[in-house]
Amino acid sequence: MKLKYKLLPAVLVLCAFINNGCQGILEENPKAAIVPSFFNSPSGVLGGIAGVYNDIRSAWGTEGFTNEMMAGTDEHLAGASASGIQLHNYNGLNGTNFGAAWNIAYTDINTLNGVLEYGQTIDLPDATRKQYLAQAKFLRGFWYFYLVQTFGDVPLNTKFITVPSQAASRQPAAEVYAQIIKDLTEAATDLPDRPTSPFIDKAACKPVAQLVLAKAYLTRGWLTNNQADFVQASTICADIIAKKATYGLDLWANYGDAFVPANDYGKETMFVSDHSKDPKYGYYTVGGGASGGAAQNLSPWFTNWNYPNCGINSFKNAGGNLANSGSASMIRDSYYGRPYIRIRPNSYKWPSGPNAGKSYFLDQAFVNRNVDSRFENTFYTVWISNTATSNAQTAANNSRGIPTYTMRIGVDTAIWMPDYEVPGAPQFVGTRPFKGTVIPPSLWNNTYFPAVKKFMDPSRGANFNDPSSRPVVIYRFADVYLTGAEAAFKAGQATAAKDLLNAIRRRAAFRPSNTAEQNAAAATAMEITEAAVTLDFILDERTREFYGEWQRWHDLVRTRSLVRRVKDWNPDAAVNIKDFHMLRPIPQAQIDRVVEGPKFPQNPGY
Repeated sequence: MKLKYKLLPAVLVLCAFINNGCQGILEENPKAAIVPSFFNSPSGVLGGIAGVYNDIRSAWGTEGFTNEMMAGTDEHLAGASASGIQLHNYNGLNGTNFGAAWNIAYTDINTLNGVLEYGQTIDLPDATRKQYLAQAKFLRGFWYFYLVQTFGDVPLNTKFITVPSQAASRQPAAEVYAQIIKDLTEAATDLPDRPTSPFIDKAACKPVAQLVLAKAYLTRGWLTNNQADFVQASTICADIIAKKATYGLDLWANYGDAFVPANDYGKETMFVSDHSKDPKYGYYTVGGGASGGAAQNLSPWFTNWNYPNCGINSFKNAGGNLANSGSASMIRDSYYGRPYIRIRPNSYKWPSGPNAGKSYFLDQAFVNRNVDSRFENTFYTVWISNTATSNAQTAANNSRGIPTYTMRIGVDTAIWMPDYEVPGAPQFVGTRPFKGTVIPPSLWNNTYFPAVKKFMDPSRGANFNDPSSRPVVIYRFADVYLTGAEAAFKAGQATAAKDLLNAIRRRAAFRPSNTAEQNAAAATAMEITEAAVTLDFILDERTREFYGEWQRWHDLVRTRSLVRRVKDWNPDAAVNIKDFHMLRPIPQAQIDRVVEGPKFPQNPGY
């Protein structure tokens, strides 16, 4: 395989991924290419690992990767300004319009191979050297797990490549999984229980390696129907939960607290991709309003609609759609975020068939909204006025019949998206005039939809068009419970699966505004019996818990449910999706590079 060698520019200092305030743990020492001698020192090994951590941010949180992980599933439909439309509708998807992370993964794997091959003899205490090598094993397993889930058979390289080659081949997924499990098992053995210097905050540690290992066993189990793999995944997750105090992990009592910026590195967070607004790392200019590019966390914006483009006198037209009219009732701000309108919740209501009259969003996944707090903690449905819009009684399309008024900033509701139908919408609630705009589910479309608020970054203040400097949280402790529940279900451990699901569901019932008695009653109401535990229930539960968190496409592929669930719920993709879409296309650039030996094969169907 022809590889781009890993460059080590000035940004590859360890503090680039540890935290935003650290000072020069590694000296800035630009390199044109990595050679074996680079890994013969502690700083070289550490630099290689830092570079790989740094590169994770070039996938998670970026637009192309977010599309790969979320588009074309049961959860999401394309927004009005969607990019990568082939990922949404599977029409024309091929290797020329896919592959955001392939090169990143293989460049990093080669760096990690160098760390592991030449870092065995670096002059460090044994325990420190072990931790460094364990970090490299974890990261190599992490990247290979992404690759094999996404593409199936892939090139498996465990030796450091120093000579460019134009030949390459793909190894069977079984061999790749064997290497992943070996790497993650050894990493979990040698990593500390909690992140320790110099790998602090939410770098990999023992429970993180164990969780990814459990996911690898679970995924391989689905591929081969191997009961031993399901049991192993279930056992690992149970062990992490049993030792949560040792690992410093736990669920927040309130689901919403998992997404408070102050808790980004808290007890429920297991593993993150850090993002920094420090300009010395070169990722964007503060105040520059960057709109895309490698290493920029734009995740808050992709699932956000253009709320400033909703006029105060918007009305329902003859076609039954919301027509924009009147002065804007909102202006863009940091709290409600930058609108990209790329991806929206799948609120399509099926007119016929087995799901007639139902949408996946409201009638399946978030059907129990009166008890389950995850809907209100995941989505904005109310926009409070942030501009003093005046509305004359005689303004065009103003049907309210009330005297001229001015919206009170911070007081009046400018836009309300109730999760139920409201008679009189968009300007009335029943017969009562509404000063703002009411947009009920029947008026939601690719322009108007509830916005995901989990990842919003109000800390940017006046620079609210800048990328987010919050970390992208890749794994939360809740995933241990739901991975364990799925593994237990497949292993025939119905009671364990039910108990793990109920732990997550009881937490979802909690509301800080409730009394203790009300929360106890809600928790009881959320509990399920063993009979309710089915694959579809588990997948719906994963939507409720992880909506928008870069998991859905792999969830559906792992459980062999992609085609069935998309045909059941996604109107944009149902016609085009085929069984071969369970694997993504190999990037065409990779196929074109291979000009020696056998041609590099594309996945079937593409």
